[in-house]
Amino acid sequence: MKSALITGLTGQDGSYLAELLLEKGYTVHGMHRRSSTETWHRIEHIMDRINLIQGDLLDQNSLQSVIAETQPDEVYNLAAQSFVPTSWSQPLLTGEITALGVTRLLEAIRVVKPGARFYQASTSEMFGKVQAVPQTESTPFYPRSPYGVSKLYGHWITINYRESYGLYACSGILFNHESPRRGLEFVTRKVSHGVARIRAGLQREIRMGNLDAQRDWGYAGDYVEAMWLMLQQPEPDDFVIATGETHPVRRLCEVAFAAAGLHWEDHVVVDPRFVRPAEVDLLIGDPTKAKTKLGWKPRVSFEQLIEMMVRADCEQLGVPL
Repeated sequence: MKSALITGLTGQDGSYLAELLLEKGYTVHGMHRRSSTETWHRIEHIMDRINLIQGDLLDQNSLQSVIAETQPDEVYNLAAQSFVPTSWSQPLLTGEITALGVTRLLEAIRVVKPGARFYQASTSEMFGKVQAVPQTESTPFYPRSPYGVSKLYGHWITINYRESYGLYACSGILFNHESPRRGLEFVTRKVSHGVARIRAGLQREIRMGNLDAQRDWGYAGDYVEAMWLMLQQPEPDDFVIATGETHPVRRLCEVAFAAAGLHWEDHVVVDPRFVRPAEVDLLIGDPTKAKTKLGWKPRVSFEQLIEMMVRADCEQLGVPL
């Protein structure tokens, strides 16, 4: 029986990955930070099957203790300060967690369990001001936020530890992936939850930023399978995980409101407060390498994903569709 350690267990990706690994017979350890308010809602249904252990990407000693105690075969680093707007207001904290936190975890693995296989959650935000369309594993990076810059450091330090110390360490350059478990601060969930509240009569409008920004959106449940597949290969490598399709935020609004029988232009208001200081206008990934080498492909379409999210938020509020 294999064992896996997941950082960021209580997040969207951590919860889907934990489910997947449990289905495959893994012993799953989930690292979480000590907090006065715990957010277990995404993993409540599997908590009795997971070993929870305290650790912090800001603390080297705690990471070495976690690796020593759990002795994982695979480590999935999904923890980060991952909300892009917050990275401008808290750039130093973002760097400490999202950049240097990766180094601390890799160093803990190198010292305590060098045979463990390591997955780093990289991001399409590293491409930022895109230098080629679509983006592949060889496209030059040009991050446009402290978050993107921090993730780029984490990406390159993973490559550095792989090449310098021979660790099995790889990165998944994941494009936007969403689900009903996405946080309310992210645009897809902001829209789906707002639609449900409008349908319930609890609010009248959603205030949005740049409606022309385009993203490659996929389903988180599909993307965690790609994470697992990366660590099953004979040699470590980095992969772009994406759908290969792009949609503007305007289309997101259109599909979400239509799923609830509403017209988006009656309820969406553009608010300059939500426009990024340095916008990332177009992200679209080329998943050819993942399809060829991993045998991976997305199963849930963009429209199915958004409708799923609206349906889940409406059900949560007791609003029939």
